Amino acid sequence: MINYDLNSIKAIVFDVDGVLSCSTIGMGKDGDPIRTINIKDGYAIQLAQKLGLHIAIMTGGRNEEIRLRYEYLGVKDVYLNCAMKIKTWEEYLAKYNLKEDEIIYVGDDIPDFQIMKRAGCPCCPKDACADIKAIAAYVSDVDGGQGVARDIIEQVLRAQGKWMQDGKAFGW
Repeated sequence: MINYDLNSIKAIVFDVDGVLSCSTIGMGKDGDPIRTINIKDGYAIQLAQKLGLHIAIMTGGRNEEIRLRYEYLGVKDVYLNCAMKIKTWEEYLAKYNLKEDEIIYVGDDIPDFQIMKRAGCPCCPKDACADIKAIAAYVSDVDGGQGVARDIIEQVLRAQGKWMQDGKAFGW
């Protein structure tokens, strides 16, 4: 269980590679990664937004397929090619007038470290690197790409009394 006041959470920000997709990915003929997706993550992401949580994606990945996938799920804030994620983080906070303690950030590796040090509730998958696990408030019991988003979103929505409490939960 996440040891944090989840009632204060207004936004969840996810990295992609190693969090929403597995750490090991195939590569296409053009050299682009072929990422996995988890259907239960997708369900939870679209539901969280319907129920009022801000969801954002911040990734170093450049593939438009990432944007297409998460926009399909209703995510309005998909940030690709984030070489230095901290700048994007600051812009995101300003855009929605969010405080850092109102945000869960889910990362798995060193590019996520700066944001995780600032996020109110830093979380990571079970197979995150040791440096990230050391600063995480919560380490999921599943590996990246295996339902981390579902795990975290479900805990937040349950804590906020929104999980399966609205007709929106029973459809896409």
